Amino acid sequence: MLGGTGEMWRASGDRDEVVCEWQPGVALTIPLGTRFQFRATGRKPLTAVAVTMPPWPGPDEAVAVDGPWMPTA
Repeated sequence: MLGGTGEMWRASGDRDEVVCEWQPGVALTIPLGTRFQFRATGRKPLTAVAVTMPPWPGPDEAVAVDGPWMPTA
């Protein structure tokens, strides 16, 4: 996380959680097969760097899912 503040929702199997106060300097993991959504909670936009290991296989890998928050963008 590089700028702004926010929250991330992650769900996998029977585990469902909201990671609060996502802020600069915080790193989060999104394991394979995890559903996720994030949102800004402050006045500044969220800015982040994402890295995938192994490299992202392509556009067919991601699947849109519903999360707890209504999209606004």
